[in-house]
Amino acid sequence: MKSTVLSIAALTTLLVACGPSEAEKQAAREQATADSLAAAAAAEHKYTIDPATSVLNWAGKVTGPAPYGHNGTISFNSGEFTVQGGMLKSGSFEVNMTSINPTDDGYQPEGSKQGTKSSFIGHLSTGDFFDSANHPTAKLSITGGSGNTATGDLTIRGNTNTETITDIVITENPDGTVKATGKLVFDRQKYNVAWKHFMKDAILSDNIELTVELNGKAAQ
Repeated sequence: MKSTVLSIAALTTLLVACGPSEAEKQAAREQATADSLAAAAAAEHKYTIDPATSVLNWAGKVTGPAPYGHNGTISFNSGEFTVQGGMLKSGSFEVNMTSINPTDDGYQPEGSKQGTKSSFIGHLSTGDFFDSANHPTAKLSITGGSGNTATGDLTIRGNTNTETITDIVITENPDGTVKATGKLVFDRQKYNVAWKHFMKDAILSDNIELTVELNGKAAQ
């Protein structure tokens, strides 16, 4: 009997010794967590924007004896983008150039001969600026991203150039919604937006500053 008890004890000791140690179990748990995080980072999430709650903000500045500027919004027609590992990887967006809306207060009251908000919008719609009757939309196609920057092909008035989007912040929510913001500065001369200020000492900056605020949800 004593020999049998000893044999059972020895077998139990052997089985325990052959099993994973606590350190090995912890290492396995940590590896599983790392694998899960790596899989999440590698996954691509595609989103469709909500044009009603997404907006493109623009700003232009005039230098000279009395510097001033204008700013406003443009509405989106559509847009979709892909996020991988929290970074913008691809996407395409279209805005309605007939929806340009100045939001600053640098205008005369309606009924004045010049300098009204309506006359300014009208001027932006002409060939001096965006020629929106012939080019009612502008487009941006994302070609790649790294960190909080991305590159994309911007098309305005039928002219396409590669631009850089900076300061990108993307917030993905557990309910499938997303919010993304970023900035883009483009040289208007590259897009044939070549108007010169009528005042001799005033110069409209070639740089047009854009900031974007996107709201969307996971694509179906």
